[in-house]
Amino acid sequence: MAKKPKQDSAETKKIEQLKKDHWEMKDSTMTTNQGLKVNDTNNSLKSGERGSTLLEDFLLREKISHFDHERIPERIVHARGSGAHGYFELSKDMSEFTKAGIFTDTNRRTPVFVRFSTVAGSKGSPDLARDVRGFAVKFYTEEGTWDLVGNNMPIFFIQDAMKFPDLIHSVKPEPNNEIPQAASAHDTFYDFISLTTETLHNHIWAMSDRAIPRSLRMMEGFGIHTFRLINDKNESHFVKFHWKPVLGVHSVTWEEAVKINGADADFHRRDLYEAIEAGQFPEWELGLQIVPEADEHKFEFDLLDPTKLIPEEMVPVTIVGKMTLNRNSENFFAETEQVAFLPGHIVPGIDFSNDPLLQGRLFSYRDTQLSRLGTPNFHQIPINQPVVPIHNNQRDGQMQASIPKGQTAYFPNSLSGGCPHLAKMSEGAFHSYEERIDAKKIRTRSESFSDHFSQPALFYRSLAPWEQEHVAGAYTFELGKCMHDHIKERMLWLIAQIDEDLAGKVAEGLGMKVPNNIQKPINQAIGADADPKKHEPGPKKNYLDASPALSQANTKFNSIATRQVAVLLGDGFDAKSFKLMKAMLEKEGAMAKLIAPHGGTVKDSDDNKHKVDAAIMTTESVLFDAVYIADGKKSVDALLKQAKFIKFVNEAFKHCKAIAADGEGERLLKATFVKDHMKDKAIHLNEQPEAFKKSMAQHRNWDRRSVTDSIPV
Repeated sequence: MAKKPKQDSAETKKIEQLKKDHWEMKDSTMTTNQGLKVNDTNNSLKSGERGSTLLEDFLLREKISHFDHERIPERIVHARGSGAHGYFELSKDMSEFTKAGIFTDTNRRTPVFVRFSTVAGSKGSPDLARDVRGFAVKFYTEEGTWDLVGNNMPIFFIQDAMKFPDLIHSVKPEPNNEIPQAASAHDTFYDFISLTTETLHNHIWAMSDRAIPRSLRMMEGFGIHTFRLINDKNESHFVKFHWKPVLGVHSVTWEEAVKINGADADFHRRDLYEAIEAGQFPEWELGLQIVPEADEHKFEFDLLDPTKLIPEEMVPVTIVGKMTLNRNSENFFAETEQVAFLPGHIVPGIDFSNDPLLQGRLFSYRDTQLSRLGTPNFHQIPINQPVVPIHNNQRDGQMQASIPKGQTAYFPNSLSGGCPHLAKMSEGAFHSYEERIDAKKIRTRSESFSDHFSQPALFYRSLAPWEQEHVAGAYTFELGKCMHDHIKERMLWLIAQIDEDLAGKVAEGLGMKVPNNIQKPINQAIGADADPKKHEPGPKKNYLDASPALSQANTKFNSIATRQVAVLLGDGFDAKSFKLMKAMLEKEGAMAKLIAPHGGTVKDSDDNKHKVDAAIMTTESVLFDAVYIADGKKSVDALLKQAKFIKFVNEAFKHCKAIAADGEGERLLKATFVKDHMKDKAIHLNEQPEAFKKSMAQHRNWDRRSVTDSIPV
């Protein structure tokens, strides 16, 4: 009997399909959607190397427009968001630099709406993804609406808006299988990153603890770009905007983030909502870094490069006011989902620079809102309405909600008495800064944008040892998820250009060696006809040994307000010591949550009933900032009967959190890994609540990490 031919395995079929796809694409030339051959899809058309982007750039418009309309109705990026209302109050008159009323009138209270978001994930993705966080503020000013649309990191991945679709396509789920969701740990992202070295600065921030904040209320915000301030003399100063959280900048560990996503995927959204409902209003101070126009070129980096920050040690941040969020949205869709932020929404006294990423965003955001909200009348949605009257000749369109009156809808006219009339500058009209332009149209970028290693190295040098360990761990995890060795090798070589010790740690974790040299892929990051030597990343510079402001080790550690404290107890817990601890926590604004063996209520030693916030089987240690074990023999006996209480304490200890126990509570500690580390400075036995408070305010005892890595929880 003849043998049947051997059937191809699934792997063989996959390889054959990849070969077929490769040959179909072999020698293909990039074109527009109209078939026009393209020699540069990385740089927008500018008036000179450092000039403004030109409206005639049809290649930029096609690429960005197609990208902006890819999905409906969810935001393509920043889909997962949380929002709240509040106000901004100015404390320092800045009329020397700007005529913007929001920065000159200290008697104002300007309403705001803020939307925080993750970037890469879908609307239903978890809150604790490793990701950049959006930080967008809408100011409803008396001169019109101003939108400061930024992130929780001071720089961005790319230098030119032309590359934005490529960046997002690379980090989104891979198109062949829609995997992974809300994660950058995959081949397409690192293929792009390793071929586009301008991304390295923002990328190392994303590998740091900044990418997994403890709370939206405990992260910084940045305008990213260099903007202009214009005073009433029409003098210009460059400015960068900073939001400094009053509670300090704090994060969770990656292990916690993974577990939090499983225990409560809405952790950040719930945290913001509950803090505001409890009257613990989040606050940020607004700071400005101001650079005179004459100093534009005095730095060893380019102010127009959005992948660069200005170290605060070079240009201090001047605090000018405070923002407070005091009201949750009443309808999530109507407000948080329908709010439309546009970087092009500015007011007199604020203007743009020629940052090519900013210039592209000015086009892209409006185009995106037209696609997502379906109408040019999105400004009529209540959350987007300015607080000042609107008068113009724009009419009709989908979802027209207002009823414009009168016979005329054009200007000039005489039938309506010339109304609405034009405003003079003296009446508060907007006037663009008259920057002198004398340049050739050119599709390229300035050589001054070619330093791709200096600032990532400065960032890493500035971190505390425990932060550096977390960065190395993040790189190792992310690259460990990549399947192609040549991508890992490129990344290891690039990390070595930032810091050789960091690259060595990552390579060890991957079971690889750092390559001595690789063929530099710079050609692919610029136009096909460009000179690669001109745009090759320059040698690493050290214009500052360290910038302490970049490290979370130097944030604020003076408050435990809004910290979540797990109080472990059962029936019969000691009323007196519990009362003292609870009084301290409430006085300091912390949240004491009672965790018991069961739901319902528990009784203290005085037979008083207390409502249980969570039964032990329904909650996790990673959702809390600290642990307190109440006194009482009967209570602790009940805790010891459920193994999860031991796991709960072990996890808190492993994650370097403060732990306190009174009286009999020590017995629970001795059943955990804590028993061998009772002298740890953040372990408190029968001490005054004040000592526990000080440890909590430090966020974590990172000195403990040397003994916690081996704890298997």
